[in-house]
Amino acid sequence: MDGLTIEFRPELTQPTLLIAFAGWSDAGSAATNAVQYVASQLGAKKFATIDGEDFFDFTVQRPLVRLDEQQVRHLQWPSYEFYAAQNVVLAVGPEPHLRWKTFCGLVMRVVEELKIERIALLGAFLAEVLYTDPVPLTGFASDRAILERLKVPPTAYQGPTGIVGALADQFRRSSLPVFSLWAAIPHYIAAAPNPRGTLALLLKLKEWMELPIDLAPLEAAASTFQAQLLDAVEGNTELASYVYGLKKGETSH
Repeated sequence: MDGLTIEFRPELTQPTLLIAFAGWSDAGSAATNAVQYVASQLGAKKFATIDGEDFFDFTVQRPLVRLDEQQVRHLQWPSYEFYAAQNVVLAVGPEPHLRWKTFCGLVMRVVEELKIERIALLGAFLAEVLYTDPVPLTGFASDRAILERLKVPPTAYQGPTGIVGALADQFRRSSLPVFSLWAAIPHYIAAAPNPRGTLALLLKLKEWMELPIDLAPLEAAASTFQAQLLDAVEGNTELASYVYGLKKGETSH
């Protein structure tokens, strides 16, 4: 047993894979919520799971205890899950802590068995950006023309990476078309989830691929969130001063 369980193989034609991981690469839960929003909108069904036994440190990503309707306690172990609907495959779960190369190999098995044609890796990071501005997006792609067409600035980041970076390298070496899209979330706003980040990712994804989803509920949530941020900043003199300095370019970099 290698940790991957495929319950059934969905019938798909030229499928696209959307991937996100909770944790280091998911500021404001923007990326994982984007994948989950698409899954909910499309009525996606879970078809495969990577068991967490070999990949998670359970003192970091702890199992959850849930009570059912009869108040019986059930333990839910961390895992990574795959869903499918309408030629879209969605993968979401916590970032693994251990055996990344093996984990990437299991994801590749799913990609190969379903004959995935292209992949979008989603992420979000904390940055020195204005909460009043449109959410900045950056990314990278196996075909730079994708970034140019979508008007997404290429990332110049170099340094420590997460499982998203490891998977991107695996896909690149397998000659699979890859598009990675990242939202910049204000580092001084600790609130999660951040629906503005999620909305920004999905709006750009809809330019890249056909996604038959209704963004109206998310747009409403983002508008409410923005109003709450405005109230929070205006009610905090120190934070308001910091944001004012950021607008004027006076904060240190």
